[in-house]
Amino acid sequence: MSDCVFCKIVGGTIPCSRVYEDDKILAFDDIHPMAPVHVVIIPKHHISTIMDVETQTSDLMNHLVAAAQKVAKMKGIDQSGFRTVINCNAEGGQVVFHLHVHVLGGRKLQDQLG
Repeated sequence: MSDCVFCKIVGGTIPCSRVYEDDKILAFDDIHPMAPVHVVIIPKHHISTIMDVETQTSDLMNHLVAAAQKVAKMKGIDQSGFRTVINCNAEGGQVVFHLHVHVLGGRKLQDQLG
C-alpha cells in the first residue's frame, strides 16, 4: 500500500533502525519508545490488522512469535521478561494499519490493562 508508513519502511523509502530481518518480517526500534526496549515487528507483506490474517497467512503468526523470541534474546530481555502487544483497530489502540507486534522490556512494566 503506497500510503502505509510500514510498507514504506519495508520498501526502504523511510529509514529505520533495523534489529532483525528475514524473508518474511522486519523488526526495528520504535521511534517513540514506551520502554527502554521497544521493537516493532512487521510482516513484509501488507496485512492491515490481525482480523485480516487468513488461513493462507496464519503461519505468519508463528513466524512473528518466533521473531519476538529472537528479538528478546538479541536485546537481552528474554530472561528478565518482556511484553508483546498487538493492537487491533482504532479502539484497540492501533495507529498504523499494518499488522505489527510490539516487544517491550528493559524495566518492570506496569499493568496497563483495565
